[in-house]
Amino acid sequence: MKILYLNLDHGIPVLGQKGASVHVRSFAGALVKLGHEVLVLCTRAGEGNPAPAPLIELPRPGEQAIAAEAALRKIAGFAPDGPAPEDRALIAELGRLALDRGLAAQAGDLLAARGFRPDLIYERHALFHHAGAALADAFDARRIVEVNAPLIDEQARFRTLRLAAIARRHESLSLCAADLVVAVSEPVAAYAGTCGVPRERLMIVPNGVDTAAFAPPAETVAPAGEGGAGGGGAGVVGFIGSFKPWHGIDFLLDAMEEVARRRPGIRLLALGEGPQLAAARERAAAMAIASSFPGAIAHADIPAALARMDLTVAPYLAQEDFYFSPLKVVESLAAGCPVVAPRIGQIPELVADGQTGLLYEPGDLAACRAAILRLLDDPAGRHRMGREAAARARRDWDWTRLADRVVRRAMRARAEALA
Repeated sequence: MKILYLNLDHGIPVLGQKGASVHVRSFAGALVKLGHEVLVLCTRAGEGNPAPAPLIELPRPGEQAIAAEAALRKIAGFAPDGPAPEDRALIAELGRLALDRGLAAQAGDLLAARGFRPDLIYERHALFHHAGAALADAFDARRIVEVNAPLIDEQARFRTLRLAAIARRHESLSLCAADLVVAVSEPVAAYAGTCGVPRERLMIVPNGVDTAAFAPPAETVAPAGEGGAGGGGAGVVGFIGSFKPWHGIDFLLDAMEEVARRRPGIRLLALGEGPQLAAARERAAAMAIASSFPGAIAHADIPAALARMDLTVAPYLAQEDFYFSPLKVVESLAAGCPVVAPRIGQIPELVADGQTGLLYEPGDLAACRAAILRLLDDPAGRHRMGREAAARARRDWDWTRLADRVVRRAMRARAEALA
């Protein structure tokens, strides 16, 4: 089958290092492994990793196209070079709308030039875009839209959203025109439902993992007792994520202060970047916690880093709208690394308490600390959990298995609609 992977979110460079970029590459790569002919069409290629399939980067609309879009929508009072953040936000939104307006024709020409006629379009949902539906109609192709978050709510809450009404209208048009909407979690599926998507056209698919790339090394399943997944130490507690407040690095350092006091020689290996990285380094040093904060590393190097860890902690803080599907939790499990994490959002569906990791109530510092100590003090149990975690990842979260399920469901949905 010929599959067009459509990623119109300029904030997600396909070849970049961020989690969303990994998701795009992983799913497209899984489709290739399943034997499909895949072409990726995106607004930002980025760099740093190999492309999972042939890739085309769409040119961004220029000032004239943005001005024309503003005129068509009777939007006045902005300057293309205006210094105000709200003006820059408006220009960016008009740019997305201008791209969407010409997308079906532009993409159609690009695909025709390559002789690529898609049977299926797999589209990552992006703000202000709904022209993927017109493109699917032009090729009589099935269309799947993947939704990873309530994008409009996020944009309004954390950034700036000027044309909210247009964004909501385009979102509803895009999702309701899809043969299948894939949501990464139940809360995201519920959000798609508020846009008018019938439940029978919704499918929940959490983040997956390349289980071959993240397969545990031999040391992980070797006889326990040497200390450390790689052996030869007092133990390594791992953290992989963003150094942002809700990822909970300060909470983890609070827990590690007592862990380090009770277990001299224990180390913290914290990977990632973000606004709290420098402060976390300084705080760990002040607490006399043996630690390493190397910053962000290439995704291809994550499996080797996980092999050095005895366990990982995903210390997310309590919040009402935890709608995420934590990629690093699944990758840790696939690598045979038990996970300590709070009972929040999708995490209890990913981490089987006492079997593949340990769970605690959000914000319960003593319980988090006790879980870390329990795993450090029980090498045999830790390795048993690691083996079960890796086995479950192969069974439930391998990207190729997930991609195959999604494609089959979309084909069935189209057949049922035409019946």
